[in-house]
Amino acid sequence: MSVLVIALLFLAGFVSGAINAVAGGGTFISFGALTLIGVPSIVANATSSIAQLPGYITSTLAYRKDFAKMWRGVLVLAVVSAIGSLGGALFLLYLNNAQFSAVVPWLLLGATALFAAGPWLKPKPKHQDAAAEGRNFASPIVQFFTSIYGGFFGAGMGIMMLATLGLTEGGDYHRLNAIKNLLANVIAITAIIVFVSGGVVDWPGALAMIPGVALGGYAGVWAAKRVPQIAVRLFVIAIGLILAGYYFWIG
Repeated sequence: MSVLVIALLFLAGFVSGAINAVAGGGTFISFGALTLIGVPSIVANATSSIAQLPGYITSTLAYRKDFAKMWRGVLVLAVVSAIGSLGGALFLLYLNNAQFSAVVPWLLLGATALFAAGPWLKPKPKHQDAAAEGRNFASPIVQFFTSIYGGFFGAGMGIMMLATLGLTEGGDYHRLNAIKNLLANVIAITAIIVFVSGGVVDWPGALAMIPGVALGGYAGVWAAKRVPQIAVRLFVIAIGLILAGYYFWIG
């Protein structure tokens, strides 16, 4: 791996980390950068998952005090998330690169549409008895299918979870966001274990990106106070559409 490629991956990691901190959608950048330098699509997907994990962890730590009040309800969702992510990741390994590359543009279009609709999918607060929160029977079922997608691809997963949790869970936005962050860790770690065991990780690429993701996440907090979120959102949507068009073209 040349110095130029390392620098490009570091920059892609930085931009993806900053975008995730401001508006989400950074996976478009990390996955796209890896595939554009010639990394096979399945390996790029697995490597991108590893590169983004530090951001998931740090965002979850910010809510660590909140989990003491709701860990029992979240535990069920965490278990089904692990099972669903395992299934999604194993299905990814079942495919070859040509098969996965054929569905990538459709996945990118779907994830871009989901990201674009994000402001309208934000959950509205639901008031219900605290003892009932997290025990909705529909919640584990819906989360199971969401986590299959997360283990398989992952782009747009956070927005998808916020939307589905808003439909099936109680509590305000911060409670739902805390649950989403925790479950994103479970889904990512489960998928990463499968990817590492399957030998489909580009470790030099991951190591080049991770420091950039960490620094980008820090810079994103600064940018969030100065850059309009609509500008970042439009940038991510443009990247998603460009990448989808590119993969349709080369396919």
